[in-house]
Amino acid sequence: MAKKKTKEDAKTVKTKTNPAKTGKPQQPCSVGVVGSGSFATAIVKMLTENCKMVHWHVRNEFVKGAIELRGHNPTYLTSVSFNTKNLNITTDINALVAACDVIVLATPSIYLAQTIEKMTCDYADKIFISAIKGIVPEHNDVVAHYLKEKFDIGFRNQAVIAGPCHAEEVAMERLSYLTIATVEEEVAQKLDQLFTSRFIKVNNSTDILGNEYSAILKNIYAVGAGIASGLGYGDNFIAVFVTNAIREMETFLEGVYEAPRDVNESAYLGDLLVTAYSLFSRNRNLGNLIGKGYTVKSAIQSMNMVAEGYYAADSIYNTAKEKNISTPIIDTIYGILYEDKNPEKQFKKLTAKLT
Repeated sequence: MAKKKTKEDAKTVKTKTNPAKTGKPQQPCSVGVVGSGSFATAIVKMLTENCKMVHWHVRNEFVKGAIELRGHNPTYLTSVSFNTKNLNITTDINALVAACDVIVLATPSIYLAQTIEKMTCDYADKIFISAIKGIVPEHNDVVAHYLKEKFDIGFRNQAVIAGPCHAEEVAMERLSYLTIATVEEEVAQKLDQLFTSRFIKVNNSTDILGNEYSAILKNIYAVGAGIASGLGYGDNFIAVFVTNAIREMETFLEGVYEAPRDVNESAYLGDLLVTAYSLFSRNRNLGNLIGKGYTVKSAIQSMNMVAEGYYAADSIYNTAKEKNISTPIIDTIYGILYEDKNPEKQFKKLTAKLT
C-alpha cells in the first residue's frame, strides 16, 4: 500500500464565499442538467435556488409535457414543485449543450452513452460535471475517462459531484453537503456560486478520479451492507463491515490512482456511511432484497430506480484483479451478484476476513 496521506497533504479546501449571498456580482453562466431521475431532479432543484433559468434535458416528450403542465417530475421526487418559468425543458441534447456553459450529467450510467453520443454541436470550452456514480458499461470505464477518450474533454473542463447527498433529503431541503472535484480554481468558484444555497454547502477537491471511484465503490459496499442486513446481521457486524470497506476503498484508490487524499473526509467516508446505512439508499435496498432470498434478477426487476452498485461490481472486480489489488469485500459481492453464489455462505466466509 502506498504511504498514508495526511490531512495537510490533501488538496481539499473548504467552501469559498458564495457571491450570490454577499451581494457581489456573479459572472453570467448558463447551466443545464441531463437526466430526469431522482438525483437529476434534485440537482435541478439546487440550481433553481441561484439561477434564473435552468435548462433540463429529459428522456421523452411525456416527461417534458408533464413537468411543463404540472411543475413536477411525474415519476421521481414528485413532491418537488418547480416554477416552470425558470425551466427550459428539452428532449434535444444538442439544444441543451449549445445553450449552456455548464452541463451536469445526471443520467444512470447505463443510459449515458446513448444520450450524449448524439451530441454533434460544438462543446469546446464547455464544463461537464459528472453526477453519475457508476461505470459507463459500453466502455467499462469511469465517466471522467469516457469523456476524455470519447469526446476529447480534458480534466480542466470536467468536474465530479460527490456526496453525501441523497436526493430525497434535498427534496425536503434538509441540510446537505456536496464535494465538487475539479482541477481548475476558476471552475471551482463558478460551481460554488451555482450550488451553494441555504440547504446546500459545498466543499472543493482536486481529486477528480478519486472522488469518482469512491462514489462508485460506496455503491458496491452498500449492496453488501444491504445483503448483510437481509441475512439478519445486526448493527455491530455492519459497523465492522463498513470499517473494513473504507480501508478496502483506500487500498483500491491508491492502486488505481495515487494522489493526496484523506478517505476520512465526507466525499469518501461520509458518502459510504450514508449509502450503507440510509433507508433512502437504493443500493442498500437491492442488497437487502437479495439477503432476504430474492434472486439478483428479481431484486433488480422489483426496483423502479437503477442501483449503480450492481453494474459497477463487475468492472471494479475485474479492475482489482488486473491491478492485483486485494478486495475481499468486493470479491464477495461480485460472487453473489454475478456467479450465483449463496449469500449466506459467502458472508460466513467473509466474517473470517474482517477485523
